[in-house]
Amino acid sequence: MLAFAVAGALLSAVAWSQAGRQPVDWANVSLESIGGGPLPTGDYAGKVVLLVNTASLCGFTGQYKGLEALWRRYKDKGLVVLGVPSNDFGGQEPGSKEEIKRFCEASFDVTFPLADKQIVTGANAHPLYRWAAAQTGTIGTPSWNFHKILIGRDGRVIDWFTAVSGTGSKLERAIEAALAAKG
Repeated sequence: MLAFAVAGALLSAVAWSQAGRQPVDWANVSLESIGGGPLPTGDYAGKVVLLVNTASLCGFTGQYKGLEALWRRYKDKGLVVLGVPSNDFGGQEPGSKEEIKRFCEASFDVTFPLADKQIVTGANAHPLYRWAAAQTGTIGTPSWNFHKILIGRDGRVIDWFTAVSGTGSKLERAIEAALAAKG
């Protein structure tokens, strides 16, 4: 297992070098909110963040409901669910930011923070996702919509969960452990 982690880290380092880009510090990244205005990750210092790339036309789109439930259950304890719409996989997020926002609010009553649509994979990925890839290696990089990256209070990636893992008990246990940890 360690060999895979080391290999993944080396591959990530090579990819960064080849792309001519360096990973950024989590606290210095900013996204644009889907409603307009900045969404700086520095505002989440000391909180646990569940970073999720989302899509409105995906077979996993129903996970918005579970993400909203997690947000409502744990936000007062320090959890931030941060949705990042992306059209990277199967063209399943073709809408404008206004359409995406309207869909999320009307269909799933989403109240957790949503960023504007971003690229989450490859050389043109948003700096936040490049940072996460540097933390996890290639195995933690989204391979489909609703990939979840759990970031601890200390600003380090704790774990990641594929789309198929949903928002069930394994993810919830990881969130509870992260919230209980001192950062």
